[in-house]
Amino acid sequence: MAQTAHPPRLTAEAEAFLAENHLCTFTTLRPDGSPHTAPVRFTWDAATGIARVMTTVHRQKSRNILAAPGARVSVCQMVGWRWLTLEGTATVSTDRARVAEGIRRYTKRYWAPPPQPPGLAVVEIRVDRVLGN
Repeated sequence: MAQTAHPPRLTAEAEAFLAENHLCTFTTLRPDGSPHTAPVRFTWDAATGIARVMTTVHRQKSRNILAAPGARVSVCQMVGWRWLTLEGTATVSTDRARVAEGIRRYTKRYWAPPPQPPGLAVVEIRVDRVLGN
């Protein structure tokens, strides 16, 4: 995955919000173009501009991304009237080092490791757009 020259800059308030322990939504597009939205937990790496979602290669979200390399996706965290949506292109990886990095970051944010069923993968979202209030 190519690295963006300049990851999006978020305010300190937005960074703090993304560090809070909340459930989020993750939206991908099915091959027919219709949206698929699922509840997820994710991590945000401000230094690289990458959001990560742990999943398996068998889940619909992974299948949608694999069916359309370079697909655009969004992950949204909302609590009351506060919300942030991170948009960008996504890849699915089963590479051991990338999955391990996803697990490390997930465990740090959510205080416990993610489930690790067969086919564990990490979705890496190269964020290029941030929306929110």
